[in-house]
Amino acid sequence: VQLQASGGGLVQAGGSLRLSCVASGIIFRITHMAWYRQAPGNQRELVAVISSGGSTNYADSVKGRFTISKDNAKNTMYLQMNSLKPEDTAVYYCKILASDFWGTGTQVTVSS
Repeated sequence: VQLQASGGGLVQAGGSLRLSCVASGIIFRITHMAWYRQAPGNQRELVAVISSGGSTNYADSVKGRFTISKDNAKNTMYLQMNSLKPEDTAVYYCKILASDFWGTGTQVTVSS
């Protein structure tokens, strides 16, 4: 199983980024997935979840600003991040729920 995250970068507050997570070695369409993030000195926290059927849930801190989605044909999960704030700065990771499989991290830095 491999999860490869990408799409991070440096953006000004109020800007947008779209993260991608490409999965291999799994039956993607039946897999529940999630995005987590970890800021320096903080614990890793759950950002958003998408079920195999496409149902979504979000942390309160990102509701209304972030959108999680997936494309089963491309084995790819996305995180569209709008209205970014400096407190969104973190390394973002994708994960297969109920497993120990984590993707590579991608750094998101939001400047004020």
